[in-house]
Amino acid sequence: MTPSRRRRRPTTVPHAVTPLYINPPTVPPKSLSQNKRHKPRPRPAPSPLPPLPVHFPSDPPLKRRHRMAASSPTPGGGLGAILAAGDRDYLIRNSGEQVKISSIEGDTVAIYFSASWCPPCQRFTPKLIEAYKELTSHGKSFEVIFVSGDQDEEAFNAYFAKMPWLAVPFSDSEGRKSLDERFEVNGIPHLVFLDAKTGEVLTDEGVEFVSEYGIEAYPFTTERINELKEQEKAAKDNQTIHSVLATPNRNYVISNTGEKVPIVDLEGKYVGICFVVNGYPPVEEFTPVLAKIYAKLKEVGEKFEVVAVSLDSDEESFNNSFSSMPWLAIPQGDKMCQKLVSYFELSDLPTLVLIGPDGKTLSSNIADIINEHGLDAWEGFPFNAEKLEILAEKAKAKAASQTLESLLVTGDVDFVIGKDGAKVPVAELVGKTVLLYFSAKWCGPCRAFLPTLVDVYNKIKEKNSDFEIVFISSDRDQSSFDDFFSGMPWLAIPLEDERKAYLKKKFKIRGIPSLVAIGPDGKTVNTDAKTSLAVHGADAFPFTSERIQELEKKIDEMAKGWPEKVKHELHEHELVLVRRPRPYGCDGCEEMGTSWSYNCAECDFDLHAKCALGEEKKGEEVNGQEHAAAPAGYV
Repeated sequence: MTPSRRRRRPTTVPHAVTPLYINPPTVPPKSLSQNKRHKPRPRPAPSPLPPLPVHFPSDPPLKRRHRMAASSPTPGGGLGAILAAGDRDYLIRNSGEQVKISSIEGDTVAIYFSASWCPPCQRFTPKLIEAYKELTSHGKSFEVIFVSGDQDEEAFNAYFAKMPWLAVPFSDSEGRKSLDERFEVNGIPHLVFLDAKTGEVLTDEGVEFVSEYGIEAYPFTTERINELKEQEKAAKDNQTIHSVLATPNRNYVISNTGEKVPIVDLEGKYVGICFVVNGYPPVEEFTPVLAKIYAKLKEVGEKFEVVAVSLDSDEESFNNSFSSMPWLAIPQGDKMCQKLVSYFELSDLPTLVLIGPDGKTLSSNIADIINEHGLDAWEGFPFNAEKLEILAEKAKAKAASQTLESLLVTGDVDFVIGKDGAKVPVAELVGKTVLLYFSAKWCGPCRAFLPTLVDVYNKIKEKNSDFEIVFISSDRDQSSFDDFFSGMPWLAIPLEDERKAYLKKKFKIRGIPSLVAIGPDGKTVNTDAKTSLAVHGADAFPFTSERIQELEKKIDEMAKGWPEKVKHELHEHELVLVRRPRPYGCDGCEEMGTSWSYNCAECDFDLHAKCALGEEKKGEEVNGQEHAAAPAGYV
């Protein structure tokens, strides 16, 4: 076997059991795997945040970002040496006109790698078009050259028709491939800014710069970006509610009836800056809770206001979400919305920034506090250390009083169901270890994980009658629920049951499959029992921290007998035995691993002990796994 240097997947979420967001896609994603230049994975719940690149599966985004920053290409020889290929010394416009490369005028030239099938590209291209038109209308010396990643010329033509700049002809596949390789394009959209005279790379982080700063980033040099960051820092040091919300042409925000509310009316108040987007499940789950807290704080006379910052791309979507919000908003499409994304370094949704009465930022995100405490969070206002301590004590007391009935019984609904809808009283589960299994048929990793879970369930039940699993479905229709549940030998909460939403929220279920372990006394003993089960199998029962630590100690003792270093045919470098603090993906069997691995730090390559040591270890429980632990599957 030929040695290879393979990059493994991100260590925080092993490939074989990567979770998906709990809601299925409203529109099935198109297959993206056929494109020979970019092979992204379809994602069922695309982030509404500013576009992030679609990456090769083998090249994790964060690692790629660090690598690119460390080794940006700096080709020279001018544009002709970079853009010409073979006998071709021209580019094209969407009208079909040929433009000689030597005639391109511009101090700064951007090479834009993109494709019509790529959702982040679809979100970013309009921003780039807007920036291009503004810069050229202001007489700036600037040009863009499109390098397509589309699969056919028809798709290229339809996408290019919307672009006001130049492109490498689609027919020149070798030229496009050469540019991909020259600029190490492993994800799209990718935007490289060049000095037009020398061909020197000014930055390969053009997507980020245009998304955050727009035309203010021109001429897109590192010096200009540093200057903008210094301006941001100065603005934060002297921040007021006006500097956060107002623009030179707008000194008001709006209500959902269209009324203009002067920003001066917000002075002296606590103001929550709430980033919202229509149709994004975490935001839609968060805003009704915030609305109740908002009403409660108004009722008790607190000086509190909320201003929504919409990330919607069209006014209809904005109106749909804003119509149900009782607070104010920056007008849809206002450029301040995008500036605030950068200003507050938005990285997740929901996000609720808290501004104090003096206009200074008190917290970069109190959404987590609200998600954790629900309506009770209003008692923590204005969320200073003293009030948060009170909330924490209240939550601690609530957790201490938790029982299985408090989790699974609501009003007269005091049962779960077995096969054929038979009702099983929750009282019959009291005193047992219960796994709450959050899953769905539409989720590929869930389908892949199910056979392992069934096998482990049967093994545990053979020795322990005081064990059960309750399925909590994220399916959208009864037929999918029934079909998936038919392959499970345990119990379930009915599909249209209101307890499902409560349990997902209580245990902060953001991805599936997920397993939460409840002990015989009704207390939560493990919120990530899936990892414990995938790694240790049936031996993980009863999933307590004490049991997992016991298993880890056993593995540590076994590791004392393993060689410190090995050579393996899958990798050209020597592999060193290392202790792993978090789960990782094995580059041999592509299953989950924990505790120990044989690792090449230079190449970020890992093997389980059972994979690295071979036949002599077969049959032993090596590295915390039986011979077939984690299932394969990724969507």
